[in-house]
Amino acid sequence: MAPLFGILLHAIGGLAAGSNYVPFRKICHWSWQTYWLITIVVSYAIMPSVAAWITTPQFLVVLGKTPTSTLALVFCFGVLWGVGNLTFGLTARYLGLSLGYAVALGLCTACGTLVPVIVHGKFVEFIAPVSGQIVFAGILVCLTGIALCGYAGIRKERELSEEQKQAGVKEFSLVKGFVMAVVAGLMSSFMAFAIDAGKPIGEIAVECGIPEVYRNTPLLVLVMGGCAAANVIWCLLLGVTSGSLCDYAAGPVGRLAGNYFFAILAGVIGYNEFFWYGMGTTKMGRYDFSSWSIHLAFVIIFSSIWGLFFREWKDIGRGTRWILWGGLATLLLSTAIIGGGNCMATLYPSESIAQTSPSHITNTVEK
Repeated sequence: MAPLFGILLHAIGGLAAGSNYVPFRKICHWSWQTYWLITIVVSYAIMPSVAAWITTPQFLVVLGKTPTSTLALVFCFGVLWGVGNLTFGLTARYLGLSLGYAVALGLCTACGTLVPVIVHGKFVEFIAPVSGQIVFAGILVCLTGIALCGYAGIRKERELSEEQKQAGVKEFSLVKGFVMAVVAGLMSSFMAFAIDAGKPIGEIAVECGIPEVYRNTPLLVLVMGGCAAANVIWCLLLGVTSGSLCDYAAGPVGRLAGNYFFAILAGVIGYNEFFWYGMGTTKMGRYDFSSWSIHLAFVIIFSSIWGLFFREWKDIGRGTRWILWGGLATLLLSTAIIGGGNCMATLYPSESIAQTSPSHITNTVEK
């Protein structure tokens, strides 16, 4: 069924999202803002445009038919998401892949999944049918899994010496990392708001003949453009004030080539997160907003696996490891529950609520 295929697409996107910071570990003698600028340009400007030209050649026509107010709102949400994106990179830098992802994405999941439904005044209708209750239960299970992963990360921090922390995460800082994680979690949820606000763009895309599965590709060009603008401006400011702009040409040719390669690779992997997420949302049925929880659950799962692979957890106790594995298992369970609720809504549509987007509600009333 379509929701199950949607979960598979979200899993691929989650794998990309949980992996795109891995190439950074191979970059040396570059400031953070140096390689982050390259990654952002590739991931948020070049790749979305290339993907749009390949999958949806009419995307400029689609944007031209979209109301200016919608375009502006989506772009602004993209800029706000860009702030979260910036601080998310710092979260992984200071807390590592496992703890950083768990804390930041916990807030991001709660805000990005439920706030759009509440803003549209559809929360009561959402939880009224059995299928909606199942999806909501899955979201709560997802938050529980994230909490367990975060708790495991806190226990890890208490168990390790400063030398051990630095060995796993070179710039480990609990205070800096948690501050960045809170900002990243709150601001990154604007990606979900942008997808929600940009649903009219997807509807216009389908009307223009773009396949349903690619309906969000034109939207991604706009929202990721806003995110790129915020990141590029900040990185250039940091580069000018710190003098790190010379990084792009300083050092041996071999090292420069390697740094460029891994920064570009991170950007290519990073874009795949949103490409597959955009397709996955088209398959989730009436409760498509639950895509955010499913996606972030997979992101935490794969990022935690990478954290284990890179031995960020090598010196922690067995109890903490069991809590981590329990959290990951709970996240997997949440995707099954949410998927089941979406499948029920697909099989028994009369028991479910209408789409929560304003455009869908308007169309329903007109009919």
